[in-house]
Amino acid sequence: MNVAITGGYVVPVAGSPIEGGTVLVQDGRIVAVGADVEVPDGVPVVDAAGSWVLPGFVEAHGHLGVHEEGEGWAGQDTNEMTDPNGARLRALDAINAADRGFADALAGGVTTAVVKPGSGNVIGGQAVAVKCWGRTADEMLVRNPVSVKSALGENPKRVYGDQKKLPSTRQGVAAVIRDAFTRAQDYVARKEAAEGPFDRDPTSEVLARVLSGELPWCQHAHRADDIATALRLADEFGYRLIVNHGTEGHLIADLLAERGVPVIVGPLFTTRSKVELRQRTLRTPGVLARAGVRIAITTDHPVVPINFLVHQATLAVKEGLDRRTALESITVNPARIMGLDDRVGSLAPGLDGDVVLWSGDPLDVMSRALKVFVRGREVYRYEDGEEVVVDPFHSGA
Repeated sequence: MNVAITGGYVVPVAGSPIEGGTVLVQDGRIVAVGADVEVPDGVPVVDAAGSWVLPGFVEAHGHLGVHEEGEGWAGQDTNEMTDPNGARLRALDAINAADRGFADALAGGVTTAVVKPGSGNVIGGQAVAVKCWGRTADEMLVRNPVSVKSALGENPKRVYGDQKKLPSTRQGVAAVIRDAFTRAQDYVARKEAAEGPFDRDPTSEVLARVLSGELPWCQHAHRADDIATALRLADEFGYRLIVNHGTEGHLIADLLAERGVPVIVGPLFTTRSKVELRQRTLRTPGVLARAGVRIAITTDHPVVPINFLVHQATLAVKEGLDRRTALESITVNPARIMGLDDRVGSLAPGLDGDVVLWSGDPLDVMSRALKVFVRGREVYRYEDGEEVVVDPFHSGA
């Protein structure tokens, strides 16, 4: 799709703001951003005067489409809690594009979401990055897989402890991970030595991609001791670690910074509903960022509604997070952390034409998204006090 968004206050995120700037999108990709962009004949023009123009936000950790809102068990496909090692599972196979959460995402300026399996399993499965508009997960696809999800702490020990099976303790949870990677190492060695037909194992195939560095390891960990275990396991097996949640990350921020481990922080709008959330604070993002840790902020949708992503960043600023870093934490940082920065996260030539017009500074809670473009197509607008989402099933998409 083609569109030229002109005359707005353009905030590329990866560059300096441009007063009265233009963002030109052709064939779904950004081709120019600047103050003196020539708009080709025939390209539709959107007047953004008085608006802030930003890249679509990126949610780095959520369950859109796999944990549908208001659907109970019928729409709950987040956790396959019958096997502690679900590395072969793919979130892509469970996404319902009709989930109401996708429309909420657009209303909050979120155009890309990394959908992950839940944290009931020790190894939950493969995460996928999708656009927040489309008829099927395949049409919405940005990249699959983008990581493998794993969980430490209370969730897996509760799930399998209730079943009276391994793992029922933190020792057991770590042992499941070690056993899985040890088997994967042995599997790789046998595969490399094989001279003829070889019986493939889908679980070990996925974990081998983690061991090789091809896929990062997204480790659910709230408490400082669980984060320390995540670091220990990553040191043992040499994989690329991304800490997810990091509720007590502020207590060991220096250790995370020393290893260059990024943290996807949040959700931040929750009560301290379980033991491992006792230290939850909106100050965590600021402490981590000042220590030199690359951060992204997450809603963990539907734990916190995805349209509140930007509001979490705003309140983190109130509690000490630098404003620029706050904006980066929901745009370019999650894109970089999840390996998507060649597609999304900023306004720059070559990236997807995911552009949002805001009524003002998005970090002002009174600002709202006025128009949302995904790959250059207008898919959402706010007008006359009403939210209008283009129906992908009847739009000729």
